[in-house]
Amino acid sequence: MAHLLGGESLRLEYPTTLVFESVTVGISEGDRIGVVGRNGDGKSSLLRLLAGRLEPDGGRVTVRGGVRLGVLEQGDVLDPALTVGAAVVGDRPEHEWAGDAKVRDVLAGLVADLPWDGLVGNLSGGERRRVALAALLAGDHDVLFLDEPTNHLDVQAITWLAGHLKARWAPNAGGLLVVTHDRWFLDEVCTATWEVHDGVVEPFEGGYAAYVLQRVERDRMAAATEARRQNLMRKELAWLRRGAPARTSKPKFRIDAANALIADVPPLRNPTELARLATARLGKDVIDIVDVSVSYGEPGTPTEHPVLRDVTWLVGPGERTGILGTNGAGKSTLLGLVTGEVAPTTGRVKRGTTVKVAALTQDLAELADVADERVSDVVARYRTTYATGSGSSARDLTPGQLLERLGFTNAQLATPVRDLSGGQRRRLQLLLTLLDEPNVLVLDEPTNDMDTDMLAAIEDLLDTWPGTLVVVSHDRYLLERVTDQQYAVLDGHLRHVPGGVDEYLRLLSRRDAAGATRGAAAPTSGPGASPDRPGGGGAAGPTAAEQRAARKELAAVERRLSRLNADAAKLETAMAEHDPTDHVGLVALHGRLDALTAEIADLEDRWLALADAAD
Repeated sequence: MAHLLGGESLRLEYPTTLVFESVTVGISEGDRIGVVGRNGDGKSSLLRLLAGRLEPDGGRVTVRGGVRLGVLEQGDVLDPALTVGAAVVGDRPEHEWAGDAKVRDVLAGLVADLPWDGLVGNLSGGERRRVALAALLAGDHDVLFLDEPTNHLDVQAITWLAGHLKARWAPNAGGLLVVTHDRWFLDEVCTATWEVHDGVVEPFEGGYAAYVLQRVERDRMAAATEARRQNLMRKELAWLRRGAPARTSKPKFRIDAANALIADVPPLRNPTELARLATARLGKDVIDIVDVSVSYGEPGTPTEHPVLRDVTWLVGPGERTGILGTNGAGKSTLLGLVTGEVAPTTGRVKRGTTVKVAALTQDLAELADVADERVSDVVARYRTTYATGSGSSARDLTPGQLLERLGFTNAQLATPVRDLSGGQRRRLQLLLTLLDEPNVLVLDEPTNDMDTDMLAAIEDLLDTWPGTLVVVSHDRYLLERVTDQQYAVLDGHLRHVPGGVDEYLRLLSRRDAAGATRGAAAPTSGPGASPDRPGGGGAAGPTAAEQRAARKELAAVERRLSRLNADAAKLETAMAEHDPTDHVGLVALHGRLDALTAEIADLEDRWLALADAAD
């Protein structure tokens, strides 16, 4: 593969910090590289050095002649006086950009809901981020540098972005360097990972899953001083191994040693024990949301804006629930019903007598009153110990030990809260919330300002928390990691999605396709028309006979799925125990497993269609 650009013996130093001493890296055609590391270790600085946005104090960056570079930085650099259209396509004539399939795809994926002639200065921060990303992707670049591109994007937009980047160039063309804390995105897009730590850049093969496997093996062979981080990575591996098979199929090296590390690792959570503890603390009744609708504005007037309609959600003790939905779908309103900050327009919300709700919000307003105080003084106001784990693994941690688990050093305990970084303030906010000992914890976008190490530490901490957990996040890795079930806010209704994020994305795609079909058939029906609402132009619902037939077939499909999943599990066990030198036998087993996986996927799609018809 041809070389695109590289950095040789790069040195970067700030007045109090040596970021890089002598770093040599390169990007070749076909490289898709994810950059991970702790906050403050130099991930963004490395990206800016290679992109030519920052001059090194030593060494040099060389770019092959004719190579075009595109950069997305974290800061907002758009001219507020520009329109959305001018910011995205510039002064190119309409016939030119409208005839470019790539540009049309970018516009549909990122800015279709924004006013084309609206001013950038009138947009929200998240909308301006999408405009900046669209402007970059609409251009022709040989190498893209993306710094936290998934910030402010919802799950659907993140999935679109991953698909776009995978299809943007031929497999052996183009180059991508992306800094992100979104681990699903890293696994989906990247074929290599660079870890930035202690002034060096260490390369790993594969995406995030491969990086974790190799890093655990490296840590296992390193000094005993890495024991605490090694144990955390072992638990992370347990999650990866129990997740989708694709997560461990990407690495191209032998993983026998890594699997041996986690052979005796217990499950991430003990659901029975957590539920028992949560029931003891909460009682049987937690929060019942029954037939609730929420509207803003004056009822019965044109200003009335319905957000949630006929929502029923019975939150039980010890449940761990993830909430999905596009920006503006009503997720924050739903959380407000849980916390009591939003009153229903109709319906009722009932809370158990022992319920104590705490919310980790997107802003850091809770820390404003203690901005001038030291971290140790703020923490000392709360309990002297915090119970973690259960049964034989139960133990008490001091606030200082909890701070250490969340990445704080002894020196930082004397630091005023105002001087902490965004990620550190976010971690302190979580710690203070837990020390208040709620039994219902609501997390609204908890991954903001977090690096991958801290996300893993927080997930580890939440594993031992026995209360009821409700999480809203566009980070699908975190949702799948810390929650056991997912609900989606779709068109004002709350819907259980047993298939998780993948099912939610299929529902969105199906809804969008149905909307496009209705728009073509009845263009005067208006943008708000829906087949589920009066006047929406949708077809009549299934008859009683059709519902009975659908339920009968649904039961048969469920039985077939159960058998196929059992067969797939047996094949995976057989592959794990198979002689690794018998390549022919392994290929045959892989072929059988691929066929089973394809059949399972088809049946799951059929199950979703039947479930809709049976309702």
